[in-house]
Amino acid sequence: MTEVRWDVAPGERPTIPASEREVSSGFLVYTIGLLLAVILTITSFWVANTSAIWPPGVPAGLTVLAIAQMGVHLVFFLHITTGPDSTNNVLALAFGLLIVFLVLAGSLVIMANLNENMMAHTDLMNLHMQR
Repeated sequence: MTEVRWDVAPGERPTIPASEREVSSGFLVYTIGLLLAVILTITSFWVANTSAIWPPGVPAGLTVLAIAQMGVHLVFFLHITTGPDSTNNVLALAFGLLIVFLVLAGSLVIMANLNENMMAHTDLMNLHMQR
């Protein structure tokens, strides 16, 4: 029989042989994640459409709910934990975020440069009329 390891990092489950594993625990984790995601989504729509919240505070509330939504997805669906088995997942996530940041920043730099060097519509019309 394989040895059961109980010296695992917080958030990680111990390695249990397949014969002793509970089948429903995975289903329970995904169900809890789904319920939390649905609750956060409904709350976001409520925050965006209610008059009970001070209007300048709505973007801050939506930002907090979005960060909470990302946390729920990372923990319950992507299984990003503090355990040693999550190292590759965290590195892949960090690399993906770096690529997204580079693409967004590069696009903004390109668009700002194009906007700066673009000829105004009135100047373009005057140029055509002078010909």
